Amino acid sequence: MQVLVVTAVPAERDAVTRAFGGARHIREVPGAELHRAGPFDVLAGGAGPAAAAAATAFALAGAPAAEPYGLVVSAGIGGGFAPVAPVGSLVVATRIVAADLGAETPDGFVPVTGLGFGRDTFVPPEDLVRDVATATGATPGPVLTVSTVTGSTARTSALLAAWPGAVAEAMEGFGVAEAAARPGVPALELRAVSNAVGPRDREAWRIGDALAALTEAFGKTAPVLESWTRHDRHRD
Repeated sequence: MQVLVVTAVPAERDAVTRAFGGARHIREVPGAELHRAGPFDVLAGGAGPAAAAAATAFALAGAPAAEPYGLVVSAGIGGGFAPVAPVGSLVVATRIVAADLGAETPDGFVPVTGLGFGRDTFVPPEDLVRDVATATGATPGPVLTVSTVTGSTARTSALLAAWPGAVAEAMEGFGVAEAAARPGVPALELRAVSNAVGPRDREAWRIGDALAALTEAFGKTAPVLESWTRHDRHRD
């Protein structure tokens, strides 16, 4: 079975494929390209949950019947919550959370589930999360999907109050997981931390270091993912 890896931008896609010596084959899908590297199809699907969900859905629907996807991975760089996820570290999601999907009320934020519909969390396979964390040294914990990147101390505190134990935020994971859930394909989220969540300070970002960490992470993760899709996907 193939593994579909969805990033936001080409720089992240290329960081993933570098772990396998670069893409070996490229094919067009609606609005994007799939870069195949061994058992991995890597797609730069766009920034934000909507673009990520649309790109993932098209890629899943267009997969050849003889090569179904056994796993979808949302991957890239993201912001880490200090001190648990410092810049340059890796995180793997124990929960993929839509952190700002809901309603603002006089009493504070209410998630979409509190409004009586929808869902705000996907739970990746526990054994896969454990094995990826072991292989890469990634910190496991909830990874928050947001439509607006956090840029203040107040918002950082609010997110941590709503989602205790969160390790990182990014913009695509929930969209990828939502699309993967429709045909019943498990989803995972793996991120390299490029900046601290909090007041926006572009000078402190380490995007190059995070992309290098992402490449190294996929080199270590590949055997875990390949083994899991062959043998373990029905365990959970």
